Amino acid sequence: MTLLVLNFLKWAVAIAAVFFILAAWGANTTMMLASAGVLTLIIGLGSQALVADILAGIFIVFEGDFQVGDIIIIDGWRGEVKTIGIRTTKLVDAGGNIKIVNNSDIKSVINQTKELSVAKCYVGISYGDRIEKVESIIAENLPKIKEKIPTIVEGPFYKGVSELADSSVNLLFVAKCKEKDVYQVQRDLNREIKIVFDDNNVNIPFPQVTVSYDEGSDKTKVTKSVAKEVEEFVEEQKELSKDIEDRK
Repeated sequence: MTLLVLNFLKWAVAIAAVFFILAAWGANTTMMLASAGVLTLIIGLGSQALVADILAGIFIVFEGDFQVGDIIIIDGWRGEVKTIGIRTTKLVDAGGNIKIVNNSDIKSVINQTKELSVAKCYVGISYGDRIEKVESIIAENLPKIKEKIPTIVEGPFYKGVSELADSSVNLLFVAKCKEKDVYQVQRDLNREIKIVFDDNNVNIPFPQVTVSYDEGSDKTKVTKSVAKEVEEFVEEQKELSKDIEDRK
């Protein structure tokens, strides 16, 4: 049972126990209940916000939009739900900061736990590297990267060239994982792709001033069989990852 339901049961049992004890002592509980009704009416007129919080908490629990342990965003604030109380909901962010929100103030929620999240990795390569050769290396190593990152649920997938930037050709990789793992998966993808590129002499450019000259195009040529395999790999990756949102 949730904390909210337990809190209601606790107070209901406590109030019932008080009336039973008073009745056993000979008190006129009927009159007390009538007086309590009037008192409740008076208090209720001055505590509409409290009632709104309680009712909102009940709807949160029974509609199941989020629950304890889910990672949600409320008013731009992202955190893990720690408690859903009678009046408030408590969130804890990655830095350990606690946000306490009145239940009635929760107007819209983004629940990032219901579905798998998408980890994205952008990696730039040099314009001097032939794209087909790089894609051939990627095709060979994606399964190995998956083995190195067990928190990846689906993927990783190569989405293609995301940008022709000033000094690099930027490639996009995506993978599906649990929301709580998304940032670590992004860091792990960066690391593993860097290792793969280092092992295969693929240059990741950095800001610098270079003087270049044309040495001819022979060294950049690839065989027809490699080019065909790469084209098939790229199309396969597009199809496998077509349901993964990759907009920036």
